[in-house]
This record gives sequence, C-alpha cells and structure tokens, in this order.
Amino acid sequence: MKYYQDITLLPAAEVNSGFLWQKVYQQVHLALVEMKTPDNRSKIAVSFPEYGEKKFPLGNKLRLFAETQELLKKLDMANWLKRLADYSHCTAIREVPRSVSQFAYFKRKQVDTNIQRLSRRRAKRKGVSLEQALKDYSGFKDKETNLPFVNIVSLSKEKKRFRLFILREIVKKHSPGEFSCYGLSSRESDKQATVPWF
Repeated sequence: MKYYQDITLLPAAEVNSGFLWQKVYQQVHLALVEMKTPDNRSKIAVSFPEYGEKKFPLGNKLRLFAETQELLKKLDMANWLKRLADYSHCTAIREVPRSVSQFAYFKRKQVDTNIQRLSRRRAKRKGVSLEQALKDYSGFKDKETNLPFVNIVSLSKEKKRFRLFILREIVKKHSPGEFSCYGLSSRESDKQATVPWF
C-alpha cells in the first residue's frame, strides 16, 4: 500500500463520536462495495491510526490505503461524505512515508453476544425448532469484549443492525493479502493482509 488518505471525524455537541463513526463508516463501506472486485474484495484498505485511545477507542481518524493514487481518486471519498461535510474532513492523497517500519492488520472479530440471534441461526441451520435451539443455549453466557466497534446497518434486504468489532495487531513485516468490502483484512484469506502503521 503506497498511498493513503485520512478522514478526520469532527464530533460536535449535537453529534457524538459513536453516531458519527456509524455514518462515516457506512459511507466508506458503500463506496468500497461500489468499487469491489469481481470476487467481492476491495483493493482499498482501512486503518485506525488512533486505535485504542481512551476517550473513544477508535479515535477520530480513519485512514484509507491503496496501491495507486488513481484508486483513491476514483473512490472519491469526499463526494461520498459531502452530506457529512460539517462533521468530517478528507485530506489530500499522500504517499506513505518510506520510513515506515511497522505494519498492522485490522480484522473483524465476531463475538457471540445475543442468545436469541444465535438460537434463530441454529434453528435455521440445524432444522430444529426455536424452542429446542433456545434449550441448547440454556447454559450460555453472553460473551463480553473490550474491542472497539462500529454500529453498521447491513446492506441485505433485512437491513439488520450489528456491531462490527475491530481487532488490531501490530507486526514488523508487511503481509500481502485480500481485504473485505469493509476495508479489513479478509477472514477467508490464509494470510492476514497488513497496512503500514504510522
């Protein structure tokens, strides 16, 4: 990944960080879906340069990466965010510094947090009644996680809301790979795809 562009979120009294992340990341996701490859992957990746901040775990910055400047120009993120112009700012496209010595991968971490949802899914997959599926989960305790997340609305027909939990790991070597249409390292890939960390 040789080029990047930063999106800075500008929370205000009437718009908190969580709500703003939801709106901005939803637009980023829609833009990446528009530019997806034939195998439903993205050539553009995301990074969260302020990941782990105490005030808000994702910070206020989202970084987009691409191999070429043209890909980021074609994405035209400022246009996707124009209705949020009062609450976000896109920088110019820049070259990744050559001095980068660390890399990171960001991936989706699925956390089983809802017994009702798990039971419905089990009933559908196993062909059992909802009552039986609920019994199967009777001793289950909701898992808790401290991972940061973004609330997302699914693009499917059901328009379901879910939390996109994001895990970050810092590594010393770059690892090429594939990215999902959320800009995260693809779960289906054998290798975790990294982005420069700076």
